[in-house]
Amino acid sequence: MIERYTRPEMGAIWTDENRFQKWLDVEIAVCEVHADMGTIPREAVDKIKRTASFSVERINEIERTTRHDVIAFTTALAENIGPESRYVHYGLTSSDVVDTANALLMRDAATLLLEDIERLSHVLKRRAIEHKHTAMMGRTHGVHAEPTTFGLVLALYYSENERNKERLRRALEVVSYGKISGAVGTFAHLDPEVEERVCARLALKHAPISTQIIQRDRHAEFLATLAIIASSMEKIALEVRHLQRTEVREVEEPFSAGQKGSSAMPHKRNPVTSEQICGLARVVRANAQAALENIALWHERDISHSSVERVILPDSCILADYLISKTEWLIDGLAVYPNRMRANLESLGGVTASGQLLLELTRKGVSREDAYAIVQPLAMRVWDEGANFRDLVMNDKQITEKLSREELEALFDVSKQLRNVDKIFKRVFEE
Repeated sequence: MIERYTRPEMGAIWTDENRFQKWLDVEIAVCEVHADMGTIPREAVDKIKRTASFSVERINEIERTTRHDVIAFTTALAENIGPESRYVHYGLTSSDVVDTANALLMRDAATLLLEDIERLSHVLKRRAIEHKHTAMMGRTHGVHAEPTTFGLVLALYYSENERNKERLRRALEVVSYGKISGAVGTFAHLDPEVEERVCARLALKHAPISTQIIQRDRHAEFLATLAIIASSMEKIALEVRHLQRTEVREVEEPFSAGQKGSSAMPHKRNPVTSEQICGLARVVRANAQAALENIALWHERDISHSSVERVILPDSCILADYLISKTEWLIDGLAVYPNRMRANLESLGGVTASGQLLLELTRKGVSREDAYAIVQPLAMRVWDEGANFRDLVMNDKQITEKLSREELEALFDVSKQLRNVDKIFKRVFEE
């Protein structure tokens, strides 16, 4: 059983300590490029690298006066560096540092999320293969439709999860861009070569064009991808919730020793984790909406996006990590009840073979309209009277005149409707 829900590494990425460290990484990368290009003395850069340090407490203390976080940061650095601090932030604007550092943070977060998704795929694949031929009732509109297998249900989730992996890889690429282009993106104080070299040192790409900021369509794509991933987790959890209902009870999420389902009803075993996943997915989707709102800013930049991103970037990444890990735990330990699936499959006396009967009658020369007129009234008697569909079919002269008993028996053989499961699995897991 997987007991890990979310990793401390994801939370650590979004701490103030790590955020300021990424700012320092950008500042030092700029200083090193300046030294390489002869703009500032190499000795000064060596001193900056040796002595540049900060404490979150001191930065916060300074910010209470400056009311500007980057100035508070550079001031705190200067207190430790000394005179060489005049070369820190040389030619930069605040967003050069913040946006380039945010790219590093999102890159680290996306890397962890890709690992999460990979683990979930392994669990989904293993359990799909385990239940490849576990027959169950397929449902549309929540109503019995035709047979499927629980393995196919899980294989579908695996396939979607693999698409999420590709989406996240693309989003990672989209946000892995830095900028050192100045106050309105014109390189008024630095040559574009500085930006190119700095980004290369940080293993980022440089934005071909920017204003004071990296354009927020990139961030919106990243957050939208996390919203899709969260929705996929909800999709899985919602199915578990439906299948765990007492009237269905085909699967059940793990229920540990000592766990309690209700303060008032000792018999309760509720799908708590599944409901939690469904609820928290809404938060990630809402954050994606906020990211979309951040795309349109005044002219070359305003600050309306900044406060929003301080919430939605860490929250969405941490929540996505949590949701994927919870879903992995859910599927890994999911109790599956094949006997209950079979009982539900047979609960309406074979009425879900009506489509197959319709086709067989048309194959025997009956028009589709006439065949439908023969089959539907029998099926309706199952709903209205509780009749057994198989018995009604076997005793209907219009049907027995066209189909032999052996042919009719074959209609109710679930394996006939599920004969292509192996081919579907080959498509999903091999092709």
